[in-house]
Amino acid sequence: MKVLEPNPVAASFRDAVRRQISEEQLTINIVGILASDDPASITYADYTRAGCEDVGIHFDLRKCEPESVRATLEAANRDSAVHGIFVYYPIWGDKRDAELRDLISPHKDVEGLSPHWIKKLYANERFDDTERRFKSILPCTPLAIIKLLEVTEAYAPFGLPFGGQQITIFNRSEVVGRPLAYMLSNDGARVYSFDINGGFVVDVNSSDHESRPVTREEALSQSDIVITGVPSPHFEKVRAEELKPGAICLNFSYIQNFEPEAKEAASLYIPRVGPMTVAMCMRNALQLYHNYHHEV
Repeated sequence: MKVLEPNPVAASFRDAVRRQISEEQLTINIVGILASDDPASITYADYTRAGCEDVGIHFDLRKCEPESVRATLEAANRDSAVHGIFVYYPIWGDKRDAELRDLISPHKDVEGLSPHWIKKLYANERFDDTERRFKSILPCTPLAIIKLLEVTEAYAPFGLPFGGQQITIFNRSEVVGRPLAYMLSNDGARVYSFDINGGFVVDVNSSDHESRPVTREEALSQSDIVITGVPSPHFEKVRAEELKPGAICLNFSYIQNFEPEAKEAASLYIPRVGPMTVAMCMRNALQLYHNYHHEV
């Protein structure tokens, strides 16, 4: 089994961000807002702090109660000295989290999940201005997965472009799975997107982007790449006999979604993406600064 760990790839992206910040002598300030005791959120905040320190970005973690998180966010939006904002979810674990996400200024949205950027992603609008100077910000974890798949050409007979490839994604969340499906489809892949209710073919060129249903058996047997991110022990793990020979397998859930035999059968196995997600956040922070906060 060939395994691609994300750390070396993430390090190369952090090196590029660190070098640019140093050469241009930039002062970039990011605020993180932590309003829960969720262990995953606390770990993500720690990773963010370490990532920022590594590349030379100033990170200010602001801890608050859920009742005051909106006021804390709005203050960071108004503060011209703040160039990027993280909010660590879940806070309430319901629609209020999504409503809060919608309040983040697009020009400070390091994670790329505000409605402004998601709308551009779904419309395949790759720039934020008519002069095409400012590239649109992409969601960090989907972007991390894309970047990891880009380097698989060194390990397997495909990488970018994704045109002609068939890809299954077990996760259709608005944070990772659905944006990822559209990003891959925009790049020419045929994408099979699954959640608890079943699977659909994602086709950005059709009038109904998620129209034709597809079975798990049909999708997996045809897929060159299988991506899973189901944070539930009840998910039926992907088995070796379900995979197309030579498939690449990538898991981004903290729960492993592949049976050990499936990992062995894969031409390449990518066990996690966390370090790359943080690296993409640093990359987005630098891009936001150049686009909207850099005083010429």
